[in-house]
Parts: sequence; C-alpha cells; structure tokens
Amino acid sequence: MATLAGTSKATVSFVVNGRKNVAPETRARVLAAAGELGWTPSHRARSLSTSRAYALGLVFARPPATLGSDPFFARFIAGMESTLAEHDQALLLRFVADERAEEDAYRKLADQGRVDGVVLTDLRHDDSRIDLLASIGMPAVTLNAVDRPSPFPAVSLDNETGMDEAVKYLVGLGHERIGYVGGPEIYLHSTNRRLTWQAALATHQVPPGRFLETDFSASGGARATSELLALRGHERPTAIIYANDSMAIAGVVAARQAGLRVPQDISFIGFEDSELSAHINPPLTTVSSDSFLWGRTAAAVLLRFLQTGDGGTEQTLPPAHLVIRSSATASPGGDG
Repeated sequence: MATLAGTSKATVSFVVNGRKNVAPETRARVLAAAGELGWTPSHRARSLSTSRAYALGLVFARPPATLGSDPFFARFIAGMESTLAEHDQALLLRFVADERAEEDAYRKLADQGRVDGVVLTDLRHDDSRIDLLASIGMPAVTLNAVDRPSPFPAVSLDNETGMDEAVKYLVGLGHERIGYVGGPEIYLHSTNRRLTWQAALATHQVPPGRFLETDFSASGGARATSELLALRGHERPTAIIYANDSMAIAGVVAARQAGLRVPQDISFIGFEDSELSAHINPPLTTVSSDSFLWGRTAAAVLLRFLQTGDGGTEQTLPPAHLVIRSSATASPGGDG
C-alpha cells in the first residue's frame, strides 16, 4: 500500500490508525490506495498499535427478570448499536448481581482494556461510581445528570414533563384519587418521577395519592395493583400511573382478575410507550419517551468525549409526552 500511495509505511500506519499529523493530500493518496487494494482495517491490529479497544461497555446491576420485562433496555441498546455500527465499533454487555459486582466489573474492564468507555445507567443518589470510574481512568457518559460533581458528560431525557401531562389528563377526566406504582427509590430517576407525580397532584389541587415502590417487573406491578385495589372506600385509587408499560399491562390483568372493568371502573397509564402497549385490550395510554434516540445519542456523546476529551454541556433530548389511547376514561361516578 505504501508503494502504491507513494509514501512511507509509517505514514500509511498513521493514516489507517486515524492520526491527525498527516497532510490532507497524503491522506487522500493512502485512502485511495487502500480502496484500490480492497483493504479494510483490522481492529485487532489497530488496538495493538493505539491501545484502544474500539468498544464501549454497558454494565447492568439489575436482576435478569426485571431487565427481561422492561422494554426500555432493548430499545436503548438498539440505539447504541446503531451509532456504534456507523463507527465500526462494538458494544460489550455485562450483567451482574449487585452494586459490588458492578464495581468489580468496571475495574476488570479497565484492567483488561476491553472497552474505551462506559455508559452509566440507573444513576443512584450520590452515585459512588462517578469517583470509581474517575479513579481508574475510565471515560463515561451518564444517563441524566448526577446529583454530585462529575467529570463526565450527561445525556438527559425529561421524563417529568410526561408525568405532569399524565396527571393533568387524569384530573381533566375527573379523577381525584390517582395512585402511582414506581421503581426502586435508590435510583435518581425513580425518585424524580415520584416527586413530579406528587408535585403535579398538588398543582392541580388533588389530594396526595398512594405510592407503592416495586422492582420494575411485571410481577411487581401486578402485586402492587392488587394491593391498591384491596383498599376500601376513598382510599382506593380510581386511576393508577406506572413507571413502565410492563407493570401497567400486568396491572390491567390484575384489575380484571379482581372483577373490575378497564377503563370503566379504573383507569391505567403506563410509561415508555412499548410496542406491545398499543396492542393490548384496551390499548394502553402511556407516556412516550424515545429510548432508541437516548441510546443512539449516548453512544455518540461518549465517542466524541473519547476523541476530544471535551464533555461539553449536558445534552437534553426532546421531553417525554403523553400518548392517549383507551385505558383511561372519566372517573367512575364523575366524583373521583
């Protein structure tokens, strides 16, 4: 290739490994020669010469059952993959049992040079992973901003707007007893979403509703729904909002098993707008957030951070919004 391009082997190496200190004309000749020879880059060779893995990491510290029932992650991963494919890079996934195993996984990924950076999901209050990753020199991007100083860029999605729209919609239908089935409060996004629900109830002058914390799983949603439906009189909600569609769909089944009609006797609103949500009976009213775009953008921001070292300002995606279907209707009796 060097002979065909009329330059040295060292210059060819600089070009194929993406180094910047090569004249544009020379770079063009090398790339033209590579095309003529049908040459494609070897990631193994590039990794050896540049100490890069050409891969990003994603570590999940959740029970496998909750990951399998939550459609967010499949679409988020697909979004990441779509960006990485454009840059001929790979995604390395790790599933671990708990926070300690997750921290060990990050250390091993750094020690073994398996990835160039990681995406941090499920941010926790005062998240210790920020200091850990900084101490081991592992670049990262966080999903939403952390509640502490961070050297890493963040890609944020405003779910709170969608929650506020959901509450406003139910209040407009006459509901005054609106429950919420949320996720583990160790996560920042779970707490923020609950606080938004509570604030929206207060804004619309609706009494505080019942909140139940679950593990995001469909079975957890079903149990929480049964617990709410077992309440008596004015304690029982006439509408329930859920932190994801899987729990909401399980809630619809639990309500029917209890002899209730949906939505005539009780209304339901989900979160995420999964593909299945539009195809159940009745079709689920839900808050739509673009998890595919979130994954795609997170990968792009991390790749840029790796290339330039510039985290830039927090990048905010379009806010979540309510998608109205048929699982919510006027409050029974019109008196909430």
